[in-house]
Amino acid sequence: MSENKKDYYAPMHTAEHILNRTMVNMFACERSENCHIERKKSKCDFQLDKEPSEEEIKQLESKIKEVVLKEYDITEKFLSFNEADKIFKLKRITKEKNPKVRIISIGDYDDCPCIGKHISNTREILNFRITTTSYDNGVFRVRFKV
Repeated sequence: MSENKKDYYAPMHTAEHILNRTMVNMFACERSENCHIERKKSKCDFQLDKEPSEEEIKQLESKIKEVVLKEYDITEKFLSFNEADKIFKLKRITKEKNPKVRIISIGDYDDCPCIGKHISNTREILNFRITTTSYDNGVFRVRFKV
């Protein structure tokens, strides 16, 4: 990936990675392809067949908080495009522009290609909370803060 890292607020961006992995784990969905990450609040959209219950949303928030409390180190490594392409869905990454792909790991919880800024340990994510959710036409939107 290019040397220019997305200028996201690092704690929020790392929380977004944890949210994505937790959604994949809980709902067997794909990672969000539509996220808007800002310092004050952020949102991610997930394709789901049905709206999660209030209990499932509470479980989602609780599982994310559990991950944060594990104080995972966030690390990076670089893979060749061909290596990364065997492991990840590289929809927005081209081999021509990215012969090496940066992979961000959150302990043993999540690995994801990414060019964004990240914190060094999940303990830097303070007070993660889901503020609101909505479901419309197969899209589950999660709004959250740290």
